[in-house]
Amino acid sequence: MKNIRIFKKKAKAEKPKKSKAREWVDALIFAVVAATIIRGLLFSAYAIPSGSMEGTEMTGDYLFVSKFSYGARMPITPLSIPFTEPEIHGVKTYLSFWQLPYFRLPGFGEIKKGDIVVFNKPSEVDQNIPVDQRTTLIKRCQATPGDVVTIVGGQVYINGKANPNAPKQQTSYLVVTAGQELNPQIFTDLNIETINSPAPNTYEMIIPVDNVATLKSYSNIKSITPYVASAGQYEADVFPFNPRFKWNQDNFGPLQIPKKGMTIKLNDSALILYRQAIEKYENNKVETQGNTILINGKKADSYTFKMNYYWMMGDNRHNSLDSRFWGYVPEDHIIGKAMITFFSTDSTKDLFHKIRWDRLLKPIN
Repeated sequence: MKNIRIFKKKAKAEKPKKSKAREWVDALIFAVVAATIIRGLLFSAYAIPSGSMEGTEMTGDYLFVSKFSYGARMPITPLSIPFTEPEIHGVKTYLSFWQLPYFRLPGFGEIKKGDIVVFNKPSEVDQNIPVDQRTTLIKRCQATPGDVVTIVGGQVYINGKANPNAPKQQTSYLVVTAGQELNPQIFTDLNIETINSPAPNTYEMIIPVDNVATLKSYSNIKSITPYVASAGQYEADVFPFNPRFKWNQDNFGPLQIPKKGMTIKLNDSALILYRQAIEKYENNKVETQGNTILINGKKADSYTFKMNYYWMMGDNRHNSLDSRFWGYVPEDHIIGKAMITFFSTDSTKDLFHKIRWDRLLKPIN
């Protein structure tokens, strides 16, 4: 007698095998999602397009920027095309009608003086561009919230003490020649840039500090002296853009950097120095009626800041548009900390000498 099976095990149905095209699509989707998470929360790659940080960072350097060092900033314009510039051939790659409030995840630390920081350009606030879509800049932090910054003869002082200069910091020099033209190859070999000629046979040149002695050794060089603007010489394009403060790029301040929770007394001078932060970065309506200051329609004798601010400057002091020219950097503009130069190319060299091998995987400090 045969056993009768009441419950018969059902044969396992085979899953339909994915097509090659489907496998490629799945892999691509996974790669995009993983890259978006990594780029948004951990680190991003950036290129150096200008010489404002020479000789620390060079034009043509490619670097990794750590977002977790200070805490990743969440997207403010979530409707954007990933891995693209904010604008391509005049067409925006983002939609600005939906913007999220500023929010930052906890980080491993805070911005310290001397850090090389990547951030969005604050002065583009006047162009109605969302914060996270503004031009990306890289500078060295000179002052943190609450610090008092002063510049005397080109030297930065923080809270009355001289701030250490970058090891390869550059500035400009007044070079007087004997009249003969210099061989153009000298400028290439010594990485020298001429930016002005204030008098015959006199030139303002940006020269790496290590190459000053070499240039001075040429027979047709009469003298080389550091070029520093005079104290009390007002420069209209220097913050806060008001002749009451006769400041210039080499002689500036004292100026206290706003700090979250810091309260200032409002008067004419304070309004000149801090109106930009109060009105443009912290979104208040500021008006004056005679000697009366109104904030959001109400009389105000003081103001308490809602955000932290920073003072950023380029290491190439006379070839850098930085906080001296557009003021404070708000915390919501901070992207991350520059960590390592992973690749570097020199556009002035031929194909076989284009890569700067000595800068590959070089830590940034």
